[in-house]
Amino acid sequence: MQFSIILPCLKAGSRAARTGWNGKDMFIFLVPGSTFQVNRAPLLGIYQEGTTIEYRPHIDMKTADGTVVPWVASQSDILADDWYFVT
Repeated sequence: MQFSIILPCLKAGSRAARTGWNGKDMFIFLVPGSTFQVNRAPLLGIYQEGTTIEYRPHIDMKTADGTVVPWVASQSDILADDWYFVT
C-alpha cells in the first residue's frame, strides 16, 4: 500500500513497515506531542531547569537491533507501494 494511506493510520496509533526494508522487525510509529518541564540533560544545557517545553509529534523507527531512532522518510519511502501495517 502507499504511504499516503499509512500516514493517517500512524496518526491514529498504527505501526507500519515496508517489505523493501532489509532489517527484521523494523517499523515506524508516531510519537504524540507533549508538554513537559526540563529536568535533565541534554535540555538542561540549553534551557533553565523547569522551563516548559512543547515536544512536537514526530515519527520514530524501531530498528532491527531493537533501538528507537527518529525517522525521516526518503523519496523511495514516500513513493513506495510496499507499505503494510504491523500488529
